[in-house]
Amino acid sequence: MTLLNRLTTLTGIQYPIVQAPMLGITTPEMTATASNAGALGSLPLGGLSPDAARKLIQQVKTLTTKPFAVNLFVYDYPDHIAVPVFDAMQQLLQQLSAQHHISYQPLLLEQLPFHSYKNLLPVIIEEKIPVVSFTFGILADAEISLLHQNNIILQGTATCIEEVQLLNHKHIDCIAVQGIEAGGHRGTFLQQQTLPQVPLYTLLQQAIAITDNPVIAAGGIYDAGTMRTALQQGAQGVQPGTIFITSNESAAADCYKEAVLHASTTILTQSFTGRWARCIPNLFTRSIEEAGITIPPYPVQNLLTTAIRNWAKQNNQEDFIFLLAGQNAAKAQRRSTADFIRSLVADN
Repeated sequence: MTLLNRLTTLTGIQYPIVQAPMLGITTPEMTATASNAGALGSLPLGGLSPDAARKLIQQVKTLTTKPFAVNLFVYDYPDHIAVPVFDAMQQLLQQLSAQHHISYQPLLLEQLPFHSYKNLLPVIIEEKIPVVSFTFGILADAEISLLHQNNIILQGTATCIEEVQLLNHKHIDCIAVQGIEAGGHRGTFLQQQTLPQVPLYTLLQQAIAITDNPVIAAGGIYDAGTMRTALQQGAQGVQPGTIFITSNESAAADCYKEAVLHASTTILTQSFTGRWARCIPNLFTRSIEEAGITIPPYPVQNLLTTAIRNWAKQNNQEDFIFLLAGQNAAKAQRRSTADFIRSLVADN
């Protein structure tokens, strides 16, 4: 099977593999290593300030001269946050923290930090990033035009056929279809009330039937066989993520890596961030869901739980880490990012 196709030609990469951008896990070293190994390394910038984003981009550039992508969280801050919902959740988090000796400093709703993806666009253009992927939403027409005018390739994320249709209509250059098997946050942006739960290969077939642009398969890709199947089904590329959590270049805590290696089940939950995500269940997810209270929307819940997640990572405490992982998590191994890339293309 040839691994040179429309996606490799479009992005200038050797293999039709996109390393999934995973905020809090992906490091500049992972991004650069993936690119150096022939894939498209991806650097997550969701929620970062322009200065922080530029610093990370420049770190990647010191490690590779190959093409790499940056990933944006495309959304606007909620127009209205119910104060009783915010207060009830913060009280629950304070109680949970006190029970487990976690330092928790209450936040003020009106002072929550927020960095819009819009502020990152000048940085991306100035740094001459060749590929921008995005999730949680769709760029505005003017933003699409601006990035295209600067010769930037755009990769959108879709979880249902309606999202594929919209991305295709907006002339997005390639589309990652995220099957329900995929770990991490769901990229859903059209059906917030009813979460699409479409299996990867169903969504893949729906997508390639309506777009001539490259479609990238995301969800359950972990070895040469699963990559081969996706390509044979019509995908022009694959976007594995969970297998990189256990890599040498990953920023995941050691207990997180062990949880992935021994995962027996994953769930869909909003407990950590207010957005649906697939993760390995733990004490935190159970505590929030058993409380039965309303979860504030993203990014409010994400900001409320940040201190707890940071403490858990620093102290290697699995019960309070956001253990994002896909349904094939246990197929991961401890090895380098470059080894993962080589294993994906070994028999293809």
